[in-house]
Amino acid sequence: MSSSAPALPAPARGGRVVLALLLVYVVWGSTYLGIHLALEGGMPPLSVIAGVRFVIAGALLYAVLRWRGVAAPTRRQWPTLAVMGTCLLLLGNGMVVLAERDVSSGMAAVALASVPLWMALFSAFRGERVAGGEWLGIAVGFAGVLWLNAGSSLTATPTGLVLLLVAPLGWAAGSIWSRGRDLPSPLMAAAGQMLCGGVVLVAAGLLRGERFTAPPTLQGLLAVGYLSLFGSIVGFTAYVWLLQNVRPVLASSYAYVNPVIAVALGVWIAHERFSAADLGAMAVILAGVVVITLARRRRA
Repeated sequence: MSSSAPALPAPARGGRVVLALLLVYVVWGSTYLGIHLALEGGMPPLSVIAGVRFVIAGALLYAVLRWRGVAAPTRRQWPTLAVMGTCLLLLGNGMVVLAERDVSSGMAAVALASVPLWMALFSAFRGERVAGGEWLGIAVGFAGVLWLNAGSSLTATPTGLVLLLVAPLGWAAGSIWSRGRDLPSPLMAAAGQMLCGGVVLVAAGLLRGERFTAPPTLQGLLAVGYLSLFGSIVGFTAYVWLLQNVRPVLASSYAYVNPVIAVALGVWIAHERFSAADLGAMAVILAGVVVITLARRRRA
């Protein structure tokens, strides 16, 4: 919100915060199920479910922002957006889509819950100060990651296991690498990343030889539409609004809410099953993320 905009009354602003949090929690938590349904609907993983989704979302967001007068990325900013789009969308989201051919949507969400742990670790490698409480959270969280990769149902799907190790690494590395870079406004940066990352994903899918083996089903088309509109535009816009209007610790709370929602939706709609080891590993990972978040809050 600009500084010239009238301040919202407390109840109205509180209502918008609750709405934005619900959108981020539920919409982002449901994208894992959306990917599962799109795969069931016969949609090619990289080129369509990931690639076309982000090209559509990025193009729509870019067009709206330009129509509203937001400056386009400069020639120096586009390469940075391309690297970020490749790390976050190809290595991050793309590997999740590929993994969900072998693992459940809830399990993919649990593995991605480790992103804040990797981000904290990469921040330490960059020389940023990491408090003792954050190191404790990293240790607890990675104990859960080891449990997930050694004692859960992931061990039965080696390909899915590797892909779900690459995905959080790519997302965290791209996020940390982007700090301090010359970037456009947050929403325009998101549009640019989605456009660049979407093109890279489509190219990667075509190089893999992806194609439709049968006409796409209505379920597949609706799932990709949902991922494009809600997962990529509505959810992200709500998250950016939260970053500008609430404490970062509240905005980042999606990191430990999304996996729970994804698991619940997977059980309810896709009839997925989870072992005690799966749920135990998730609890330990999320405990580590909570410890890191609280430690950062105290330091701030």
